[in-house]
Amino acid sequence: MGSQEVTDWQGKHVTVAGLGVSGIPAAKVLHGLGAVVTVVNDGDDERSRAQAAELEALGITVRLGDGATLPEGTELIVTAPGWKPDKPLFAAAAAADVPVWGDVELAWRLRGPDAAPWLAVTGTNGKTTTVQMLASILKAAGLRTAAVGNIGVSLLDAVLGEERYDVLAVELSSYQLHWAPSLRAHSGAVLNLAPDHLDWHGSMEAYAADKGRIYEGNRVACVYNLADKATEDLVREADVEEGCRAVGFTLGTPGPSQLGVVEGILVDRAFVENRQKNAQELAEVSDVKPPAPHNIANALAAAALARAFGVPAAAVRDGLRAFTPDAHRIAHVADVDGVAYVDDSKATNTHAAEASLAAYESIVWIAGGLAKGATFDELVAKSAERLRGVVLIGADRALIREALVRHAPEVPVVDLDRTDTGAMLAAVREARGLARKGDTVLLAPACASMDMFANYNKRGDAFAEAVRELDASA
Repeated sequence: MGSQEVTDWQGKHVTVAGLGVSGIPAAKVLHGLGAVVTVVNDGDDERSRAQAAELEALGITVRLGDGATLPEGTELIVTAPGWKPDKPLFAAAAAADVPVWGDVELAWRLRGPDAAPWLAVTGTNGKTTTVQMLASILKAAGLRTAAVGNIGVSLLDAVLGEERYDVLAVELSSYQLHWAPSLRAHSGAVLNLAPDHLDWHGSMEAYAADKGRIYEGNRVACVYNLADKATEDLVREADVEEGCRAVGFTLGTPGPSQLGVVEGILVDRAFVENRQKNAQELAEVSDVKPPAPHNIANALAAAALARAFGVPAAAVRDGLRAFTPDAHRIAHVADVDGVAYVDDSKATNTHAAEASLAAYESIVWIAGGLAKGATFDELVAKSAERLRGVVLIGADRALIREALVRHAPEVPVVDLDRTDTGAMLAAVREARGLARKGDTVLLAPACASMDMFANYNKRGDAFAEAVRELDASA
């Protein structure tokens, strides 16, 4: 539905499911296009009422405390990505043959005829960093771009705003992909797949299938992770444009049609003449910040998408050098008495924590929080030999302690049974007592933060503050 068809929205009855970061902009955009918009929302609290008043002032109908029934005459539902597929509203929509789109689908359909192509990234971990690296590389090539989607600029703003882009770097969650049936990216990447959000998707298979939608209709490259066979399987199953290629990335030496690492250099054997024999140097490992293994993988995925779009090798190097990672992603806080203190509060699941632990040789690990149904045996078994000691915090710390007893019984463990504001300082002091010169004290909780902190940012801030207190007293 390009801009020439936008008149179709006049008088169209659209129900927007959910107030919030995607629902409010979607309601305003659709109302502006002439649709008759009704917003339904499960909650009816003070914040919802304030948001509803803002929309009602524009002439949009809002129904609070009732997100289950389908408003009469609804011809289309536009849903917030977090709404689960099994909600009664969607069953009612299916029974009435009413289509359901997410905000990403709406943005895709509202693009103009000469809209910027999308380079799309998904995966359990590393999405935001990879998309930001990609945008940095595209900018270094002189292209007008933005990091959009699940981060930064909203996709609706990006496709409808005044700014004209050459290409968009788009982060997409599994939720967003579930509700975006007609999305067709120029090129897409799945960085990795690990169990996450299974309560939402219902099964690992359904979760993987939603991630795999990113490859549907790709024109130039489907980028996958050689170390994660599930991502390659998704490429095989995808229905792509004629001539689209599978391009793998690896931390080892790349084969033809792959990007990889040779003697500290990121190299491309996919987007070169005669890829059987030739390789193009892109950047040095030291250009990647921080140069932890999983972050080098992120850089290779970003480079592959940029190269698929025709970006020169020098722009990959310049873009990676110009990139600064967000806070709380393996951020080096300080060295105290020869021990490095590293904040990876963003490692909110076991897959992310495993990648973080793999980046260091000898670790005092601060872990724990809300497990969200996760199990820790595999994580502990893989990381046991790197652990000097462990300090456990948070509501579900017993689950990690039990895994440590099973797989790392010799590793000393301090179990902190407190959730007050001073708990992080206590954890850092305990970690200092366990650490030796040359060790890394690593906050990589493998759990969500909401049992003790408002979010992972606040948890990381508390860690950094505690380290600064240590440093001041050192």
